[in-house]
Amino acid sequence: MPNPRNKAGTSKFILALGTLAAFAVIGGVIYQSQVATDYGPEYISLPQPVAEPVNLVAPVPEAFIAPPADTILTPDPSAPVTAVTKLPSIDNSDGFIRDRMLVMKHAAELEKWLSSDDLVRRSASYVDGLARGLTLHKVLPLTAPEGSFATHTEGGIIWLNAGNYERYDTAVEVIASLNMQSLAQMFHFTRPLLESAFAEMGYQPRQMDGIILQALDNILATPIIVEPIQLKRESVAYKFTDPNLEGLLPLQKQLLRAGPANTQRIQEQTLALQEALLRP
Repeated sequence: MPNPRNKAGTSKFILALGTLAAFAVIGGVIYQSQVATDYGPEYISLPQPVAEPVNLVAPVPEAFIAPPADTILTPDPSAPVTAVTKLPSIDNSDGFIRDRMLVMKHAAELEKWLSSDDLVRRSASYVDGLARGLTLHKVLPLTAPEGSFATHTEGGIIWLNAGNYERYDTAVEVIASLNMQSLAQMFHFTRPLLESAFAEMGYQPRQMDGIILQALDNILATPIIVEPIQLKRESVAYKFTDPNLEGLLPLQKQLLRAGPANTQRIQEQTLALQEALLRP
C-alpha cells in the first residue's frame, strides 16, 4: 500500500466491524512422521522421496501503531459521556465496550452486534481471522445477508445476480455509519484489553498491530468488479469462473458477493481507519 509503515517489513487494519483493534497465525511447518508399514516387495525397491518442509502460512506480521497524543473517545454530540479513570478486567469488560461503542453510534443493528458476551476476545479472534483472509461468523455473528443467494442463467452461462448485492446493504450501512477516527481512539483507549486477548492467542503486541493492519490490507486489496461476474457450479456450491477471482481470499470473495458499491463503501471506511491508526 502507499501508506508508510513505522518499521520495514510491516503490514497495514477492518474492521468490517469488529471494530476494535487489532490481526495472521504463527507460521508452521509440516513434519513427516516415520511409520513402520509392510508395503510388500514391489514397494521396498522404490527410492524414498525426500520430504521438503512446506510453509503452511506466512509468518505473523509485525508493526507498531503509535498512540496519539490524545486518546479520548470522540462521542456523538447528542450522547452523554461518563468519565472513566481505569479499564475493567478483560473478563468484566463487555458492558464497558458496549457503552463506548454505542456512544459512537447508537444504532439498533450495532446494538445487536454487541449483544454477544466476551466481546474483546471475540473481536481479537475475528480480526485475526480477517488477517488470514477469513470471516469467522461463529466467532462474531454480524448481520447475515438477507434472503437467498441469487443467480441467473443466460445462454447456458451462470451469472451472479446483481440483485444479490442488496442482501448485504444492512451490514454495510452499519459499518459505513461508524466514525473511524473515533474507532481508532477506541482502539488506543482499550489497547491493554486487546493486548491481553491477543496474548492469550500467543501473540506479542507488535504482532497484534501487524495482524490488525494486515486485516485492513486484505480488505483494501479486494478488486472492484463492476461488470457481471460469471459463476460455475460444482456439486452444491457456486464458484467464480475466473481463476483470478476464485483464487482470492475467502474474505475478498465475500466482498465480491456484496457488489462493487458495497465493497467500495467498506474500503473507504477501511482506508479511513488505516489513516486514523497510522496518522493519529
